[in-house]
Amino acid sequence: MGVFKAAAIQMRSGESPERNAIDLERLVREAAAQGAAYIQTPEMTGALIRDRQARAASFTSEDKDIIVSTARGLASELGVFLHIGSTAILRADGKLANRALLFGPDGATLATYDKIHMFDVDLDNGESWRESAAYEPGTEAVVTGIAGAKLGFAVCYDLRFPQLFRAEALAGADLLSVPAAFTRQTGEAHWHVLLRARAIENGAYVVAAAQGGLHEDGRETYGHSLIVDPWGRIIAEAAHDEPAVIVAEIDPAQSLAARRKIPNLKNARDFAVNAGSSEAPRLRGAAS
Repeated sequence: MGVFKAAAIQMRSGESPERNAIDLERLVREAAAQGAAYIQTPEMTGALIRDRQARAASFTSEDKDIIVSTARGLASELGVFLHIGSTAILRADGKLANRALLFGPDGATLATYDKIHMFDVDLDNGESWRESAAYEPGTEAVVTGIAGAKLGFAVCYDLRFPQLFRAEALAGADLLSVPAAFTRQTGEAHWHVLLRARAIENGAYVVAAAQGGLHEDGRETYGHSLIVDPWGRIIAEAAHDEPAVIVAEIDPAQSLAARRKIPNLKNARDFAVNAGSSEAPRLRGAAS
């Protein structure tokens, strides 16, 4: 297991996939120039569009998508693992997927992951979101090998479901991904603590590329892309909401060392929940 550099790209995606592809290329080249072997972009790299009709008109199938073709070409040209944190992809059944895609150094698609947990929330000050009205949720967690590490996939709101990350860690993931478009309101309250918690709970690196700033469709995202080590230390941060590239070294041996110190992945035990019912389910212990 060798040491390699990972980069998180912070973007402010607008409503035009073509313009966002230009920004994507510029930032990916900057990350590669800094020596990154694994480069991650945020959730909805392709476009952030609130209007339903405009959104439906902008997105297309994976084989025709400009973000997919741009990323595939960059991965091959630069010889990097390029992880599009997510972009909207039109499925064969006519539904949209919030889909992450990983391209290898030869440009081949190594893995895809469709976001499982839909952001259906009502926040303070009237801010309300219904992701399930636009996207079909995924049903499968994904872990795949890159550069001597094993990468576990997630997208944004998935961060609030620790069982997903625990399942991926138990499947061998020592690098967890959380590309996101966190709202400013929730980001200010929870972003740092949740990312550090997922790293600590699983003895894994966490790379979280974020959207940041005021977008064309009126939403505001938090930024603050982070890379966290397996001991929960922040080792790189874009401490703002402007487009940026952050880079840090990933040493899979550090994940192994953290798990040896606190072997909670091995120490978890089955338990029942006594909630006054004789038929309470048995669960797998997952707390750190």
